[in-house]
Amino acid sequence: MIILWRVSNHCNLACPFCAYDKRLGIAREEADPVQVARFIDLLGAWRREYGREVLLSWLGGEPLLWTPRDKLDERAAQQGVGLSLTTNGTRLCSPRVRAQLVRHYREITVSVDGVADFHDAMRGWWGAFDKLSQTLPALVAERDAAGARLKVRVNVVLMRDNIAAFPALCRVLAGWGVDEISFNQLGGRDRPEFYPGHRLRPDDVALLTRLVPPLRTELHRVGTVLVGGTSYLQRIADTVAGRSLPIADCRVAETFLFIDEAGRIAPCSFIPDHFDISIDDLHDPGDLDALPRQLRMHQRAHPAGDCADCPSTQQFEKFEPLAA
Repeated sequence: MIILWRVSNHCNLACPFCAYDKRLGIAREEADPVQVARFIDLLGAWRREYGREVLLSWLGGEPLLWTPRDKLDERAAQQGVGLSLTTNGTRLCSPRVRAQLVRHYREITVSVDGVADFHDAMRGWWGAFDKLSQTLPALVAERDAAGARLKVRVNVVLMRDNIAAFPALCRVLAGWGVDEISFNQLGGRDRPEFYPGHRLRPDDVALLTRLVPPLRTELHRVGTVLVGGTSYLQRIADTVAGRSLPIADCRVAETFLFIDEAGRIAPCSFIPDHFDISIDDLHDPGDLDALPRQLRMHQRAHPAGDCADCPSTQQFEKFEPLAA
């Protein structure tokens, strides 16, 4: 079971496509560490009682800015709960942070949008790419020296501005020792003013479809996996073409759950308010084990508006390897 928890919407970067851009005057919120600690204990009890593995993944904003994380990481380790996070990479300059990641984490995903000036401009962090070219290989080297199981992944937001340079970026990332590369298309919900001028077009998707299979084979030879299943590429093509994909029977919650800063839990990040279930409603391992079916039955009886055109990447094999 993967639990993706957006623990904070604070961020220290200014990405023009992101809802948590530090320049935006939005209400900044964080998860309650007491509530998080209780749920970690529940995950540990559920894992032991039902024999299920758990990966708890921190999301932001920038989760490495969330100060309760250190103690909660220790608690998760005590409960046998695996850890992951997605980061903009700004804190990877700290040897202490990298050591924590090597010691406690199974996965880390770093957001990188392009080489050199393009990435720097998209993140509002000048010199970012050069810094990452040092800190990501350092993290990989420290992981290898420790014999740790940490997977280092990079995720790329694809838009018309960077699609042609995607293979070159992947080759650079492979040279840094990155284990895995994932990608998603630019979305329009977070920043509708940015989206129209940068969204993928049909020709961009056609290019991506041609580029990815041979690129995957090339990267595999040097030990880097490019993920994104066939249905995932088709989902991108459908989005660009304006074809909706309704989901009548969502089974995502059987392997994946999302929790927001307020502790609301759902099968994806788009509709936690629709289900109106809090982690405080779960009192014992049996409650947690019954939750996927509860969510599925609710979705079937009362589908959210988003279910008429599902935006969840979990539904479409984002992390599945492409067929050779």
